[in-house]
Amino acid sequence: MSRFRVFAGVLMRGHGGGRKWLLGGPAPRRLDPERGCSSTAAPIPSAVVSSSGYVEEMYFAWLEDRKNVHESWDAYFFNIQASSPSGEAGDRRPSSLLQGRALSRSPHMEQKVVEDHLAVHTLIRAYQIRGHHVAQLDPLGILEADLDSFVPSDLITTIDKLGFYSLDESDLDRSFQLPATTFIGGKDTTLPLREIIRRLEKSYCGHIGVEFMFINNMDQCQWIRQKFETPGIMQFTNAEKRTLLARLIRSTRFEDFLARKWSSEKRFGLEGCEVLIPALKTIIDKSSASGIDNVIMGMPHRGRLNVLANVIRKDLDQIFCQFEPKLEAADEGSGDVKYHLGMYHKRINRETDRNITLSLMANPSHLEAVDPVVQGKAKAEQFYRGDSQGKQVMSILIHGDAAFAGQGVVYETFHLSELPSYTTHGTIHVVVNNQIGFTTDPRVARSSPYPTDVARVVNAPIFHVNADDPEAVMYVCRVAAEWRSTFNKDVVIDLVSYRRFGHNEMDEPMFTQPLMYKQIRRQMHVLKKYSDKLIAEGVVTLQEYEEEVAKYDRICEEAYTSSKDEKILHIRHWLDSPWRDFFTEEGEPKKMSCAPTGLDEEVLQHIGLAASSVPLDNFNIHPGVSRILRGRADLVKNRQVDWALAEYMAFGSLLKDGIHVRLSGQDVERGTFSHRHHVLHDQKVDKHICVPMNHLWASQAPYTVCNSSLSEYGVLGFELGFAMASPNALILWEAQFGDFHNTAQCIIDQFISPGQAKWVRNNGIVLLLPHGMEGMGPEHSSARPERFLQMSKDDPDHFPVFNGDFEVQQLYDCNWMVVNCSTPANYCHVLRRQILLPFRKPLIIFTPKSLLRHPDARSTFDDLTEGTKFKRLIPDKGPVSGDPAQVKRAIFCTGKVYYELAKERKQRKLENDLAIIRLEQISPFPFDLVRVEIEKYSNAELVWCQEEHKNMGYYDYVRPRFLTVLANKKPIWYVGRDPAAAPATGNKSTHISELNRFMDTAFNLSAFLGKDL
Repeated sequence: MSRFRVFAGVLMRGHGGGRKWLLGGPAPRRLDPERGCSSTAAPIPSAVVSSSGYVEEMYFAWLEDRKNVHESWDAYFFNIQASSPSGEAGDRRPSSLLQGRALSRSPHMEQKVVEDHLAVHTLIRAYQIRGHHVAQLDPLGILEADLDSFVPSDLITTIDKLGFYSLDESDLDRSFQLPATTFIGGKDTTLPLREIIRRLEKSYCGHIGVEFMFINNMDQCQWIRQKFETPGIMQFTNAEKRTLLARLIRSTRFEDFLARKWSSEKRFGLEGCEVLIPALKTIIDKSSASGIDNVIMGMPHRGRLNVLANVIRKDLDQIFCQFEPKLEAADEGSGDVKYHLGMYHKRINRETDRNITLSLMANPSHLEAVDPVVQGKAKAEQFYRGDSQGKQVMSILIHGDAAFAGQGVVYETFHLSELPSYTTHGTIHVVVNNQIGFTTDPRVARSSPYPTDVARVVNAPIFHVNADDPEAVMYVCRVAAEWRSTFNKDVVIDLVSYRRFGHNEMDEPMFTQPLMYKQIRRQMHVLKKYSDKLIAEGVVTLQEYEEEVAKYDRICEEAYTSSKDEKILHIRHWLDSPWRDFFTEEGEPKKMSCAPTGLDEEVLQHIGLAASSVPLDNFNIHPGVSRILRGRADLVKNRQVDWALAEYMAFGSLLKDGIHVRLSGQDVERGTFSHRHHVLHDQKVDKHICVPMNHLWASQAPYTVCNSSLSEYGVLGFELGFAMASPNALILWEAQFGDFHNTAQCIIDQFISPGQAKWVRNNGIVLLLPHGMEGMGPEHSSARPERFLQMSKDDPDHFPVFNGDFEVQQLYDCNWMVVNCSTPANYCHVLRRQILLPFRKPLIIFTPKSLLRHPDARSTFDDLTEGTKFKRLIPDKGPVSGDPAQVKRAIFCTGKVYYELAKERKQRKLENDLAIIRLEQISPFPFDLVRVEIEKYSNAELVWCQEEHKNMGYYDYVRPRFLTVLANKKPIWYVGRDPAAAPATGNKSTHISELNRFMDTAFNLSAFLGKDL
């Protein structure tokens, strides 16, 4: 940066600084750009001195008063005169003419020169800020990409607009010094105004529109300016152009081939944005060159088959056989449509000759739902590799314009991008901007000028580009990859394109967009445009182009012929997250048994000691936390555990075995109910924290506990993706309150529940959902267990055969496990079982609130030691077990209500008449254990008791399964709250009266006499 540019920057500070100084005010201090501090005067560079017009102005001011100019100019003029004898200065001394003119130059004229320079600097900045608004982005030439035909008044689109800057046409050939904040001059420090405007138009108003001036980092802005303003920077070699053409041929001809062979099939083709394929390949090539060897991608359905074929390099015959309607599925599961499937492939990148692993995540039709899932998996891959800067693993997300603007999960995902426990160190977002959403015009689909405006919240630069200019697209992709590698921040590429057909190939777009589709029918294909251009340039010949087209067509035909030999569809071939060492080669568990979940006494004592102490010296904890730790120490001394300590035992023992544990969610570090305290905060030193769980063993696995942003949809999706990367990790997401999962329902319904059935994808994520009716109102009571149970796939009318390890086999056959533990020990066991099983299934745990500190909700070390395990059902061990034939009523229940029932039974002295049995695992239903209990209390009346309303909770799930066990020969009666619309009352008195009412029914032994089934 020249010193004169620094000086010009001083002038740009405005009338209060630069102009006042020129007219005789106090001179401002000059800043050295390299040091960021004030510096002394320095000689003026010869390049500046040669700009005679400007030197003239400085000299006029200096002659009037030395203090009018900067000290560097003062030293320059003084040295010229002082170093040369009278008459010998030659051409170095200011001319007598110049001196004479100075006598006639007024302060007003001097001020005008400064103001004109400031105006030009402002003009340059206007193009940098708003040039994209008039960029030629729409290939169709119909819509402005920003939905607004208004032209900013400070852009010189007509000569008369020079008046905005108090300039006119006569100024076009005047030369102006360029500020430090532009690179349009190249090696020149001055340019005529006409050339300045021309270069700005070329940089910012052509086929690329750049949004970046909202970024609050000067270095990043300068980096972008240099990439788009430097004259001649967007150059491609002939070899690069030929590669681009070849990729465009493959992208285009693939869609043409599908259209010819399956004209009546939905495929959601890429026609209108075929440039996406070479764009993605350019990003991958550039990233591979910078060291990336693992790319995880997410995208919607449009163009997915093309990406699978030409980016991931899925075998074409495997893609083509997906169109065969008679092909049978070989794998267990329902499968999914072809344009939802994913893929994992490791290959050599031909441009860099380096290994690269590409993974395209399977996803549902719910647009953008896959975004946080991709980010979570990318974060996990980085974590397990120790890639703390994202130099080896990266993510690419492909979006549609309507969904990018409309779906809130996009915003949630962006807000994870720079959080320490969630950042993937920069994601490249590619928006396939069809300028339409299904049938909805963008002018009624969003309020923002661009579909990409959401990215501005995280200072991500946005590169809009006309998709019918392949070279402009490739350059933007190259810059985006370099940006991500340089700054480890998100970046957005907006491919402004069109959709040649309707939402799918069977749709008629002329119903709703007649003018747009008339233009599209006239629109020349981008491949034709670009091939003609290269042929005209002599880069390729017509024969070479036609040979390349014929070559790819031949590849497609051969693959089509080969696909006819396929008789069975293997869903496993489309797996996006394989765990090859975990399963057999066929993808099956290596065994069908579960290791014991009990722990050695010494391990329990060791973990208990760590959980009740601070491992760091001179660490000042809060007195309240100190009291909690003392309470834990007392429990350990008495060989007891409460809920928090049981969780400590589970996590700590898994860490000892090398299993990474990650707990995420809102306020999980302390715990919503202030019971966990896994992160201790020094009360005297800011940001000084301690995680005792990471100080348990010398060679333990790391423990990650992280408070999340206030998001459920995005964060749960992220943790689901994290759990996909490795089976040897316990990944937990905890809702602040159980019902808060309903804002993440899409992740639960579309990924967690059916994920294995659709995509043969195992996942062991754990959901911790605080649940319980405790008078806290309708929003903080129910975790909606009925929703999870309704989606459980076990057959209520089928009584299973009990052979082999029935418990493990039943878990293997289910889609997820749903439990509501009533003891801390069982909670510890079920967490350990999650890892010790030979396969992975999602685990839904309804966790307690009041039970966290309930004096009866304690377990002893005897419940956790070796030989113990998770109890799917806890039978009644009280007096009723001694003479079960005399029991009049057997009450089955789950969760917290057990303690209320036990207390009420004791108060009513019915310990010999009523048995209370706890279902700890609700789904899959423990048919074998329930049958044992029913046969044990063969003379007893059977009741299901729950604290939830009748149309909620567990009743609709357990009732038909109980009847199956009973062969429909005996009823199971319902006791609980009446049906209701809201999950719970907001009135404390009503809550208590409802509880008392169903307690009376539960212990009234004649309540069901004479009632019909």
